[in-house]
Amino acid sequence: VQLQASGGGLVQAGGSLRLSCKASGHGLALIRYHLGWFRQALGKEREFVAAIRWSEGSTFYADSVKGRFTVSRGDAKDTLYLHMNSLRPEDTAVYYCAADTNLNDILNLTPGIRYWGQGTLVTVSS
Repeated sequence: VQLQASGGGLVQAGGSLRLSCKASGHGLALIRYHLGWFRQALGKEREFVAAIRWSEGSTFYADSVKGRFTVSRGDAKDTLYLHMNSLRPEDTAVYYCAADTNLNDILNLTPGIRYWGQGTLVTVSS
């Protein structure tokens, strides 16, 4: 599985951004996977942001983003989105998408997560 993240940029506090993560790969069957978004701020550890169970769409969020961020699948079922509203300066980070067949690995950000996309930088100015 190859994951390509995009959509980061500079936004003012209170603004919105939509991140995308396009999945590809020979014989890809995303229905077997769970996909998630993570972020890493400068000088901090990577943290879980949101995830989706690809087969049926149930979603999971970190407390810090609940009510502000929404994770979703695209209509073509090969793209993961993160809709970010009411952005705060503390949301500034490099955002990564990842995929694994084990939901526990995604939700707990374990070393076992199999596939990572490259990061996309989100900067929220105050």
